[in-house]
Amino acid sequence: MDWDKLRVFHAVAEAGSFTHAGETLNLSQSAVSRQISALEEALAVPLFHRHARGLILTEQGETLNRTVREVFAKLAMTETLLTESKEKPTGRLKVTTTVAFGSTWLAPRLKDFLDHYPEITLSVVLDDAELDLAMREADVAIRMHPPRQPDLVQRHLLTISWVVYASEEYLAKHGTPQRIEDLADHKLVLYGEYRPPVPDINWLAEAGKRAGVTRKPALEMNSIFGMLRAARSGLGIAALPDYMVEETEGLVRVLPEVKAPKVDAYFVYPEELRNSKRVAVFRDFLLARLAEKG
Repeated sequence: MDWDKLRVFHAVAEAGSFTHAGETLNLSQSAVSRQISALEEALAVPLFHRHARGLILTEQGETLNRTVREVFAKLAMTETLLTESKEKPTGRLKVTTTVAFGSTWLAPRLKDFLDHYPEITLSVVLDDAELDLAMREADVAIRMHPPRQPDLVQRHLLTISWVVYASEEYLAKHGTPQRIEDLADHKLVLYGEYRPPVPDINWLAEAGKRAGVTRKPALEMNSIFGMLRAARSGLGIAALPDYMVEETEGLVRVLPEVKAPKVDAYFVYPEELRNSKRVAVFRDFLLARLAEKG
């Protein structure tokens, strides 16, 4: 199969139209269409269903695109490794982690990293859904659990503890819970069920709950940072990760003796990047900054 035609096919499959693929490839719509028709003729199978609203991959097209996507991802990774400087780390590093950890702990420390390594260009994707490292959606990830994908290298970064907070306004109005069982009489701010980024994230709803007692949250929100802001406004009691302690001005810690689950966070990257200098210096930077915490 012709590599140029496969490159055009992949662009069309990702864009969903000849026009948008042509813009990406700097080719005319007719040139893109001819390349796809020639590839379909060479393979003797249709690769797209053509509709007025765009293009849809056929079953054969889906099969080819999965392979082509993987091949191009591997080629991109190989190119990165081959062009990386032998003297010092350089190039682009794409990092992904959860919205809460990335925006509250990671972001304020990135200037220090880039001051030390000005030849590295960072791209940070904050998403509570997991990006596929094997498909090069990101180079490295900071995840709140061990990696589930095979062939990923992992390094334990830190163990996160949960801390229970409420605002002074809320406690003045509703009283301060003295025992975990007292939460039955309080308003809770919990994480919404949409793609929870951390295991046991809503443990506060179940902790010390008596049989037959239902705890209904005052608010569910699919953002830990949003939960913090809601608790600060006086809406209710929230359990927040301890790395957000710098953000908890205006909040009061409650139930300090409660036994909360722990969360282990990991630095994760593909096996192919094991010898990457960019990955190594970023990993070591994180470990050094996290060691300062303890």
